[in-house]
Order: sequence, then structure tokens, then C-alpha cells
Amino acid sequence: MLKAENLYFSYKTPVIEDVSLALEKGSLSVLIGPNGSGKSTLMKMLASLLVPNKGKIFLQNKLFKDISRREIAQQIAYVAQETKVEFPLSAFEFVLQGRFAYGQGFGFEQEKDLELAKKMMRLTFTDDFFNRQINALSGGERQRVFLARALAQDPKLLLLDEPTANLDISHQVTTFKLLKELTHQENLTVLLITHELNLTAEFADKIFLLKNGKLFSQGSPKEVLVQSSLEKVFETNLLVDNNPKSNSPRVTVVGHNY
Repeated sequence: MLKAENLYFSYKTPVIEDVSLALEKGSLSVLIGPNGSGKSTLMKMLASLLVPNKGKIFLQNKLFKDISRREIAQQIAYVAQETKVEFPLSAFEFVLQGRFAYGQGFGFEQEKDLELAKKMMRLTFTDDFFNRQINALSGGERQRVFLARALAQDPKLLLLDEPTANLDISHQVTTFKLLKELTHQENLTVLLITHELNLTAEFADKIFLLKNGKLFSQGSPKEVLVQSSLEKVFETNLLVDNNPKSNSPRVTVVGHNY
């Protein structure tokens, strides 16, 4: 679905250095790493919001620079770690903005747009606050509305920067389950950033582990969530064993001194 080759990006000092990765269609991939490791910057490049200083990004075998902004908006939905809402929109009006890239003429919504927005609110359990102003919602509620808007965009590739950061454990699990189901049912490709290593172990098809702007390792949860690697990257004492029910890797903090 998407391929990045030898990406390099610098503000005043390098943030991303020589990162290459590929996202397969219909897969759920997760980007992990310490704060400041370059995860959000890399995500913004993959969303076509930042242009790499070096390297190439391909979307379905076409270079980003050869694809129109409208086509990119129809294929890639991106949810930032923090999203500001400047106008007093209802939750439904905000979700409906996801249909903007498909607007005709003056952009009046079609019946299909309205129905798709309602469907995505049901899927994300946000239909209960359909008419509430988005700025009156809690952080977790807004987070789910942001996801609903991205899904209403009907993308082929969904990029999410910490989509479960403000959610309780129940909604974290629900969100991961929903994204996993969409990869299977709709052939949606998902890449998300999270610090939830155990949820990553349960749901991810592939993990990319960043440290200091470089790709430290990539592969399946069993290949990446290895105690020696995680201790080097996160610089803390950890225990990695197997979840007794799922047999997925399980990460436990055992000390703060490294």
C-alpha cells in the first residue's frame, strides 16, 4: 500500500535518518519507541504533511509528488496526536468534514456522505453525542470522534498518532479491535503510534521500533518485543514473557534503574 525508502528529515538536527518501511494492504502496523524518537515526524511524512529532505515515498507504487492533493486526501486519512477544533461544531458536523475530499461543486453533502458519517459514529460509539458540541466532550470522547471523522473519509490507508492516549482500557481495547476488524473486512491498511506495548502485542501484524530517529527493528510482535531490544531502546528494566491465554509477548516493568 505504501513504501518509504531511505527517509531523512531534519529541523536543525536530524530527526529521522535512513528509515525504510513498507505497509502491506489490509494490515495493522504499529510504530513504537521512546518520546522524541521521531515517531510523529515520520508519521507526518507518510501522511504527506512533511516533505522528507531525502528519500522517496510511494503510495500504491506512485510517488507522492506525482499524486494530486485531492487523491491523497481520498486515500489517506491522518489523525494527529492533538487536533484543535476552532469552530463550535457538533460531533456529527465534525465527522461529516471527513467527506470534504469527495465534495462536488460547492461541497454540499450527498445522502451517501450523511449515511457514511452516521455509520462511522455508530462504529466508534460516538452516536450518543451526535448533536453535542465537540468542544464540550471529554478528551477520550473527542478522540473517538476524530477517529470517526477519519473513517468517514473512507480511506485506503489510516494513520493514527496515539489514538488511544485519552481512552480508558475498555475503549482502548475496543479501538484496537475495531481497527483490526476493518483491516480484515474492508482491506483497510492501518499504521498507528502507541505506547501500549501489550495491546500492540495482541493486535499488530507488524511493529516498527524507532530509537533516535532510526529504525531499530521491525517485524512481528514476537520478533520485535524482545526483552534485550526493548531494554536498550526504552532504557529501563523490563520482563518479557508470554501471555498465558494468547501466547503473545507480554511486557512488564520491573524497575526504573537501567
